Amino acid sequence: MIKLTMPDGSIREAEAGISALELVKSISNSLAKKVLAVSIDDKTMDLTTILDRDCKVQFLTFEDEGGRHALRHTASHILAQAIKRLYKDENVQLAIGPAIENGFYYDIDMEKRLTEDDLKDIEKEMNKIVKENLKLERKLVSRQEALDMFGAAGENYKVELINDLPEDAEISLYTQGEFTDLCAGPHVVSTGKVKALKLQSVAGAYWRGSEKNKMLQRVYGTAFEKKDELDAYLKMLEEAAKRDHRKLGKELDLFSIHEEGPGFPFFHPNGMVIRNELINYWREVHRRYGYQEIRTPMILNRQLWEQSGHWAHYKENMYFTEIDGEDYAIKPMNCPGGMLVYKTQQHSYRDLPLRAGELGLVHRHELSGALHGLFRVRNFTQDDAHIFMTPEQIEGEIQNVINLFDEVYSTFGLKYHAELSTRPEDSMGSDEMWELATNGLRNALEHRGLDYIVNEGDGAFYGPKIDFHLKDSIGRTWQCGTIQLDMQLPEKFDLTYVGEDGQKHRPVMIHRVVYGSIERFIGILIENYAGAFPTWLAPVQVKILPITDRHMDYAFELKKKMFDLGLRVEVDDRNEKVGYKMREAQVKKIPYMLVVGDQEMESGTVNMRKHGEKDTSTMPVDEFIAYIQKNIADKSEAY
Repeated sequence: MIKLTMPDGSIREAEAGISALELVKSISNSLAKKVLAVSIDDKTMDLTTILDRDCKVQFLTFEDEGGRHALRHTASHILAQAIKRLYKDENVQLAIGPAIENGFYYDIDMEKRLTEDDLKDIEKEMNKIVKENLKLERKLVSRQEALDMFGAAGENYKVELINDLPEDAEISLYTQGEFTDLCAGPHVVSTGKVKALKLQSVAGAYWRGSEKNKMLQRVYGTAFEKKDELDAYLKMLEEAAKRDHRKLGKELDLFSIHEEGPGFPFFHPNGMVIRNELINYWREVHRRYGYQEIRTPMILNRQLWEQSGHWAHYKENMYFTEIDGEDYAIKPMNCPGGMLVYKTQQHSYRDLPLRAGELGLVHRHELSGALHGLFRVRNFTQDDAHIFMTPEQIEGEIQNVINLFDEVYSTFGLKYHAELSTRPEDSMGSDEMWELATNGLRNALEHRGLDYIVNEGDGAFYGPKIDFHLKDSIGRTWQCGTIQLDMQLPEKFDLTYVGEDGQKHRPVMIHRVVYGSIERFIGILIENYAGAFPTWLAPVQVKILPITDRHMDYAFELKKKMFDLGLRVEVDDRNEKVGYKMREAQVKKIPYMLVVGDQEMESGTVNMRKHGEKDTSTMPVDEFIAYIQKNIADKSEAY
C-alpha cells in the first residue's frame, strides 16, 4: 500500500500500481469526468500515470492551469494529425506544437501556403478526430528507436530535437489512432475531451526563433472544455480587436512607429498629453508617499554593468557603444545608477527608509518578430523606485508600496491579483539571502491577507519578486507593477548605513515599478477605455460646436475662458452641419461636447452632451466649468 497526500492534507491509502485515473474513479465518478490531468509531487502528468510510491496528488480540471495545458497540448496534436491526414501528398514535416497561454500552435514545414479557407478544412478534420475519441497512449523508447522512426518518416525537425536531448533523457512518444508524435506530454486521456476548438490564424515563424533558420508556418488555435466558454472567449477577442491600441492610436493620433526605428515609438501631441498627465499623477502620488525623484545617465561604462551583474546575466538584451576606447552600455535598467546616487554620501539608520524614484528611459534589445505596438518596444520609460532600508523595515515598506499600488490602480478602475516569483536557475547570491528575501515578500502578502500564487523559478536574477497582474474592462490580465527584494546589489556596490550601534551595516533594497513601462501602460489604458479616456486624461476634454457662423464669437469666448482655467478645449469652426460635427466628436471620443446657438448665447449657457450618452442638458457656463473641474480634480470619471 502507498500513502497519497491530497490537497486538503488528508492521507488516502491505495494499492501500489494503481493509475491516477483509477484512483480518481474510486473517489468520485463525477470528479473523474471533469479531471484532465494529475499533479504528482507538483509535476503535471497524464491520468494514465501509475502511482507506485508515497506522493502528493492533486487532480487537475480545466479550472487549473495544468488541466488547461494538457487539454490544449492535446489539441495541438489533433491539429498535427488533421494536417497529416489532409495533406499527405505535401511532404509535411512537423516541428513543435506546444500549449501556450489561451491556446496552442503547431509549427509545420510544407510547400503549400495555408490560407483562411484551409484553416476551415483543417478545423473540420480536427472535429472529426475529436468525435473519433481516440485514446492517447504513451510509450517510452530508446534514442535509437526514436531516431530510426522519425528518420524513416522524413521528420527532420524531430530528428534534430532528439539529437539535442541529453544522453540520459527519457524519450516518450504519444499515439492517437494512426498518428504518433515525439512529446514529453502531458495529455488528456482521449481526443474526445477536446470538446470545443477553433483555429485562429496562420503566421510565419523561424525554426527555433532564429532568423538564420527556415521560416515555418505556425498555425494558432485555442481549445476549451465547453462550447459556451469558447464562444465567450472568441467574443472577448472580437472586442479586443476593436480596442487594439495600435488601431486606436492611429485613429486618435496618439503615437506612431516607423520603419526608420522599429520598436521605438513616436508620441504625437495627443499622446503626449496622456503621457504627461500620467507622469504628473505619478509625481503627485510619490511625493505624498515620501519619495524623492532622481535622474541617472542613459549610458554608463562596462565596469558598472559588470559590477551589477547585468553584463553577465543580461548582455544579450543590451546595446553597446565605445567612448574614448572604453566599452559603454546603454542602460536596460535604472538600478545601477541608483546605487551610485546612494553612495554619494554616508547614511544613518535615521535616513532610512530612503525612497528614490526615477522616470528612467531604458533600452532593451527585442527580436523584431516580438515587437508589438506599445506593448513590446525597444525603448521605454520605466517608473522605477529604489527603496533602501534596514532589515527590520522590510515588511513595513512592502506594505507601504502595496498601499501606493492600491491607490494608483483604483484611480484607473483596475483590479489586480498578486504572484510571488522565486529564485531562478540563473541567479546570484547565497541560499540564505534568497530564503530571507523570499520569506520577506511571502510574509508581507500573508499578513496583508492577499491571495497569491507562486511562480517557482520566475524571479529576477538578483532577487524574488511580487508581480501585480491587472484585470481590464474585458477581463484580460496585464502584468504591470512589481516589487523585487534585493540583497545582492547592496552587497556588490558595498552600500552601507551607520546603525544605532555606530557600526556600518548593509541596507536591504526594494526595486519597484507601478506603471511598469509608461509606454505599455498607455497601451493598456487605450484598450481598457477603448480610447474613451476619463476626462482628466483625455487629450481634448471639451469640444465646442457652434451651430452657425454667428455663434463663433461666443464659442471662442468660451474657449478662452476654459483654456485660461487649464482645460483642454477646442472649437470646431468648420462649415459643417452640427450633427456631422457631433458624430465626429463621438468618433474622436471627446468627453464633452458643448453645442452653442442663439439660446445659449442669450442665456450664457451651454448645451452639454457627454460621450457615450444620448441625452443633453443645458447649464450655465460657470456651472459646467465647476462640474468638469471637479471631475478632473477627483479623477473620478471613467467610461
